[in-house]
Amino acid sequence: MEISASGCLCVAYECLGQYEFETLKLSQGPYLVTGATGFVGSAVARKLLACGCKVRVLTRPNNDRRNLNGLDVEVVEGDLLHPGTLRPALEGCSGLFHVAADYRIWTRDVAGMFAANVDGTRSILQAAADVGIERAVYTSSVAVLGINPSGTPSDENTLVTYEDMVGVYKQSKYRAEEACNEVIEQTALDCVIVNPSTPIGPNDVKPTPTGRIIVEAATNKMPAYVDTGLNVAHVDDVAEGHVRAFEKGERGRRYILGGDDMTLKEILYTVAEAANSRPPKFQIPRGPIYPLAYVAEAWSNLTGIGEPFVTVDGLKMSKKKMFFSSERAERELGYQHRSGILAIQDAVSWFRNNGYLSKT
Repeated sequence: MEISASGCLCVAYECLGQYEFETLKLSQGPYLVTGATGFVGSAVARKLLACGCKVRVLTRPNNDRRNLNGLDVEVVEGDLLHPGTLRPALEGCSGLFHVAADYRIWTRDVAGMFAANVDGTRSILQAAADVGIERAVYTSSVAVLGINPSGTPSDENTLVTYEDMVGVYKQSKYRAEEACNEVIEQTALDCVIVNPSTPIGPNDVKPTPTGRIIVEAATNKMPAYVDTGLNVAHVDDVAEGHVRAFEKGERGRRYILGGDDMTLKEILYTVAEAANSRPPKFQIPRGPIYPLAYVAEAWSNLTGIGEPFVTVDGLKMSKKKMFFSSERAERELGYQHRSGILAIQDAVSWFRNNGYLSKT
């Protein structure tokens, strides 16, 4: 299979056979990717490289760059919180993928998370407009979307307000999407919004909050679970969705990039099977966990060491099943996804091969 600099033939595999995406036509670039040292951003950079495109990545001087190892990318140092560093990084680019975000369920630095996610988004998109970038994709999140109380899948139009946002991460991403829309309304920037669900898969070096759940479950450290659910998507399919949004998406329109709706029990049992570990033994109510969460957060605040193993906001979020439909992206972008089981299996395999499952 040949891949040229002007087109991309992407192939993904399902449990039963395989499917092929139609060829997309992209210019050679370069394309600026923010957040390429992170989980989703690095997958987007890899996808663009697979399309034969030139990739430029924006990273802070002291960022962990393991996800850039072996990638033929141009590295430009800058900071979303220092707008003067953004315009030079964007000049000469054919497009922007703004993937960078502070993704943590809990943080001591609330103002810092808002600055990174809201002010940083506004600054990079405004800079893109100022230098005349042809097109941009902004990576939002399903965290900003409404949840159907019935547990049925939500979509891009499910009603929601800022007051519905639980926790600083959701709140900051909600305001960040508002900032994105403001730039779209006030400038000529041609920007598309994508809302990934719960990406899982290889190269989760940090790992993300969801990746930590997989590692904990795979190493027999999650003996119980609560009644909740997530929409699980393979990170490489999410990256494919970004490229499709750039090529086919409508200016200012949202597209959910998701996968399979799975209960937490299903996720943990799939992890246990893939890792040959013990599945959790029982379901527990949330009520008795809240005192532990308050104590864990207080200890983390007191010591300044690490993040709490359970958080109050995390428990509140788990009250609703985060189930979503990618029907719009499938219909308008040609987006497709492999099964959530395959995503989990790929994640477990990568964590095993990179030593995460042998850590005590």
